[in-house]
Amino acid sequence: MRTLKFSVFSLLTIAVTLLLAACSSNEPREPQGLSEEDFYEAAQKQLRANQWEFAIQNLQALEENFPFGAYAEQAQLELIYAYYRNFEPEAASAAADRFIRLHPQHRNVDYAFYMKGLASFTEGNSLFERFVPTDLTQRDPGSARESFAHFSQLLARFPNSAYAADAKKRMIYLRNLLARYEIHVANYYFKRGAYVAATNRGRFVVENFQQTPAVPDALAVMAQGYYLLGMQELSDGAAQVLRTNYPEHPALGSNGEFDYDYGAVSTAESWLSKVTFGLFDKKEPPGFDSREIYNPEFRKTPGSLDDGPPEKEGGSWLRWVTFGLVD
Repeated sequence: MRTLKFSVFSLLTIAVTLLLAACSSNEPREPQGLSEEDFYEAAQKQLRANQWEFAIQNLQALEENFPFGAYAEQAQLELIYAYYRNFEPEAASAAADRFIRLHPQHRNVDYAFYMKGLASFTEGNSLFERFVPTDLTQRDPGSARESFAHFSQLLARFPNSAYAADAKKRMIYLRNLLARYEIHVANYYFKRGAYVAATNRGRFVVENFQQTPAVPDALAVMAQGYYLLGMQELSDGAAQVLRTNYPEHPALGSNGEFDYDYGAVSTAESWLSKVTFGLFDKKEPPGFDSREIYNPEFRKTPGSLDDGPPEKEGGSWLRWVTFGLVD
């Protein structure tokens, strides 16, 4: 019995000792036998191999253990990129903010501003959207506005940056996207009978998004909206501007007259619509959307840092079945 008691006591003592040792091992300490260069070289290999998660771990370890080392600042920059490629835009933006705060005069701080814009540019894009085309103009424009602001800040502070040209291209795309979003909202208001709100959206595009592919539809929205509001003179003015500058707009007839029935809201309901409470035979206006005429590339986004040459259309059946994952 004494032997058994002694054995239990010994086991408890050993367990407590191991527990204390484990707790003490969680304290920060310098890695045994690994130098700053070892961490950096390992991270570089993993970045080249697209092993973003492991690269992030090594870059974080490098900064934690050698915060004032020769590779610390470069590791912080590459950590931004690794987060971005690992589909962590919020972490990438936070890492960029941290670098800007710690190194406002760094020679590569413009890269941090650029990556902030790029992270917001791709924020919310799911893996599914990489293979299935989606209309980004119908999504919440919050991230697009944020990305535009970051790129604007980059151009304002570093007009001669190596990233300025790409930022300008992305800003053009984002501006077009934001303008088209306003047209989608105007179409929605037309369907709901909110003609004042719809007209205001069209006027907002004309006043703030000049030279975008959405301007023709914005003029059509104004012509239609003012007509529905009984302001014929203003409607005729918008239609005249549309006819002069965009004569091929689908809302214009063969004689150049504005077709007020093109985007009109049908108030008459069929008996099938009444019986089914609008679930069937629901008629809705087509809305104003002339992107195929004035912006045929509206589904394409500007290339990212790692985009390769454009692929040929089509592809094998295996590529089509696997959404491009194979072949």
